[in-house]
Amino acid sequence: MERKYRLRLNADFQRVRHKGNSWPNHLMVLCALPNDLEHSRFGFAASKRIGKAVVRNRVRRRMREAVRLRRALISDGWDLVFIARSDMRHASYAEIAQGVEHLLRRANLYESLNGENGSE
Repeated sequence: MERKYRLRLNADFQRVRHKGNSWPNHLMVLCALPNDLEHSRFGFAASKRIGKAVVRNRVRRRMREAVRLRRALISDGWDLVFIARSDMRHASYAEIAQGVEHLLRRANLYESLNGENGSE
């Protein structure tokens, strides 16, 4: 994912987590906060409860890839943080991708192909 689309600073992660809204599912939590940019930025977190470094890195890579493939359909102007839950250790990529899409739809941040926000 390109640098301009990434949240990098701990302060940015904390701001989104504390001031933004959140939507959970069994695999992850999505925290979202509007930003003043023309594009959305994304952050991915996995705590040590998920597992050792290899497992945490794999989980973050899978979440990042699921978001990267859907980035064109995600509404602009948001800072989004995806936080892995312990069930994600055993989830397949397909389950993670489905979870990302589900949370984006719940948060009303997923645009349909005709340009309207997709809602359930």
